[in-house]
Amino acid sequence: MLTVKNINQYYGGSHILRDVSLEAHVGKVTVLLGRNGVGKTTLLKSLMGLVAIKTGSIEFDGKPIHAATPYQRARAGIGFVPQGREIFARLTVEENLRMGLAYKSASTPIPAELFELFPVLKQMLGRRGGDLSGGQQQQLAIARALAAKPRLLILDEPTEGIQPSIIKDIGRVIRMLADRGDMAILLVEQYYDFAQELADDYLVMQRGEFIARGLGKDMEAQGVRQLVAI
Repeated sequence: MLTVKNINQYYGGSHILRDVSLEAHVGKVTVLLGRNGVGKTTLLKSLMGLVAIKTGSIEFDGKPIHAATPYQRARAGIGFVPQGREIFARLTVEENLRMGLAYKSASTPIPAELFELFPVLKQMLGRRGGDLSGGQQQQLAIARALAAKPRLLILDEPTEGIQPSIIKDIGRVIRMLADRGDMAILLVEQYYDFAQELADDYLVMQRGEFIARGLGKDMEAQGVRQLVAI
């Protein structure tokens, strides 16, 4: 679904991403791990077109998208849940969800599946996003990204600042979406146990390049925990 080949990205004179290549496959969770400041979020922003790459290529569903705008990538079927959630605090839960449908007809209904995945959102449709707890806001951010039924879901540290009970709920939803077999998931995460539990494939980034990759079931044997320990 997603193929990234040898991309490089710079901020000023700093070389941030160094010949980064990866693939994310339908029906699988690809987990990207690494310490703070190694380039993980920059990579995701590059995939979404929020920052331009200097060299290399990004293909989605067999088509090059590295020259496409962020909204063109969203319309192509890429959903993005940014670090820090970035919901609209003054809009209601329902309005936030409709933002995920912004490029569709105004009469497009909010998919009922979102409330099956996150039942709490149905109870809070009229509540402002800023009044939700951190965990509820994260569920809202994921639901907003899912509203347009993407074929690739990119999540940037969805467990950050979230209570353990909701982390389990989010993990359950991610696994369910992957197992359904019609979506690829790219998950950036620092919480090792959460990442290991979900990973079908893993990548470890250090100083803007990948230093390890493999199957999720091999993470412990290959010492990934030590590679990402702070």
